[in-house]
Amino acid sequence: MYPIGTLQTPSTPVFPFEVILGCRLARAEDGTSIFVILWEFEVKPGSEGCFENAYGPQGAWVRLFQRDPHFRGTQLLRDPSRPLFYFTLDFWDSETAYHDFLDANRTAYEELDRYNEGLALREQHIGSFELSLPTSP
Repeated sequence: MYPIGTLQTPSTPVFPFEVILGCRLARAEDGTSIFVILWEFEVKPGSEGCFENAYGPQGAWVRLFQRDPHFRGTQLLRDPSRPLFYFTLDFWDSETAYHDFLDANRTAYEELDRYNEGLALREQHIGSFELSLPTSP
């Protein structure tokens, strides 16, 4: 079983990057921000272990994404109040890098998606976000 995070209060953030709310405009690809894709999954009862193996930090999705040098990591979160609900956050250098990856790896992505489709009752793309990264003063 792979370690996964659980949703936590704002005082103990689960994200690997601190969100900075500053006056400066952050732009993707200049090192001041990172692009994040957030998905929600309702996992089929009894499939939790297989789901965690596929979507966790050593899973097949991460191995596919690691083909690209602009992939920065994935976080798998489980909602403690709804144990069949999981969230993934995929971190990329930029939205452009993510879409370039999809274009270059569409067949492998679709094959992996079909292979894992029986693990979840429902999946939903919650949104894509640009997070500002901390900069040195």
